[in-house]
Amino acid sequence: QVQLVESGGGSVQTGGSLRLSCAADGPSWQKTVIGWFRQAPGKERRGVAATYNGTPRYDAAVRGRFTISLDPAKRTVFLEMNSLIPEDTAVYYCAVDSRDSTWYAWYRPEGYQFWGQGTQVTVSS
Repeated sequence: QVQLVESGGGSVQTGGSLRLSCAADGPSWQKTVIGWFRQAPGKERRGVAATYNGTPRYDAAVRGRFTISLDPAKRTVFLEMNSLIPEDTAVYYCAVDSRDSTWYAWYRPEGYQFWGQGTQVTVSS
């Protein structure tokens, strides 16, 4: 069992920045797919970034603005979000899964076994 706790959400204006954190309590993160997802009201949950064995992946909507990073010693994954726009408003979730197959479709939420509770990000114009 893996417990995930997100933090760092909040409200910012367009162009602002936030850094989300996801702390894990559980087995080693080696060979683990770690993803950040978001879900806006009335929309499906979708992946925005993920990392596996040091390789990042980003959704086109956030590439160049968001950065995923990992601190294995602290068992924490971060999502640095810059140049935020109102379309980034959503609840953000981190998720992990130890199956290699999850990486090939990292953006699909159904591939992840463990989830955090989510943190709200609101970007105003």
